[in-house]
Amino acid sequence: MARNTICLWYEREAEAAAAFYASVFPDSAVHGIHRAPADFPSGRQGDVLTVAFTVLGVACLGLNGGTAFRQSEAFSFQIATQDQAETDRYWDAIVGNGGQESACGWCKDRWGVSWQITPNVLTQALSTGGEPARRAFEAMMTMRRIDIAAIEAAIAGNGGRGQ
Repeated sequence: MARNTICLWYEREAEAAAAFYASVFPDSAVHGIHRAPADFPSGRQGDVLTVAFTVLGVACLGLNGGTAFRQSEAFSFQIATQDQAETDRYWDAIVGNGGQESACGWCKDRWGVSWQITPNVLTQALSTGGEPARRAFEAMMTMRRIDIAAIEAAIAGNGGRGQ
């Protein structure tokens, strides 16, 4: 068992969410499904209570806690991508499975968990600083899904309008 585990609150679909994440991201899997030993405020004995899983090697626990709390952008998974194909694959999987687009490479899955699908070229440009970072940042601010070609054009000083 991991010493530090991220606990994500779901209304009732922790098992479905964990299975989805395991199907989309490498180094991800469902490790255990634990059922409630007795009735609890939002469920009955035998209902799925928690699901142990990993997302890209990060230990997580999905808790079916009912409606008391909701996901928010205060927590997000930031997924570093190597190229546009990988960026598109993750974005399309999350948004195309009942999720929704947001701005600047952020999206939400159908359970309300926020994801930042962030190409390495953008992270590298922002960490470098100076004019290329400013141009990359300004280009990113116009995008939903990150367009790597537009970020690269902005870094080079050739514009950078995205999707």
